[in-house]
Amino acid sequence: MNETDKKIINFLRHSGRASVTEIAETLGLTRATVRSRMERLQESGQILGYSVVLKSDAETRPVRGVMMIEIAGMGTERIVRQLSNFADVTAIHTTNGRWDLIVELATDTLEEFDKLLSQLRQVKDIKSSETSLLLSTRKETRMVR
Repeated sequence: MNETDKKIINFLRHSGRASVTEIAETLGLTRATVRSRMERLQESGQILGYSVVLKSDAETRPVRGVMMIEIAGMGTERIVRQLSNFADVTAIHTTNGRWDLIVELATDTLEEFDKLLSQLRQVKDIKSSETSLLLSTRKETRMVR
């Protein structure tokens, strides 16, 4: 992927509905260049798809946070399965470094968030955790698979 491809992708992240003509004019490229590069990026799997972020997606579940989890022993898969059963757990990521998992959480109120944290801390073999509330979102790019 070269700089031109990166510029096209960056433009699409902010204006996913832009036409090839609009992208070409804004970036100072020809329509043929933009069209061929977008097709190549899709064929190579660099661009997996296009998505829309609804206002309702951003407005729901206003209390959000991330919980970093350290696991005792070899129970990662079991813990991931258990965490997946919580409706307020919106994503689970494995990672390296100090934390074994990063879990995204979302609730409607702080009281519900507190209750969720209490429940998650009772999951067997979670050695330690650290949770941070997300105060504001400055940029978010969502990908639909």
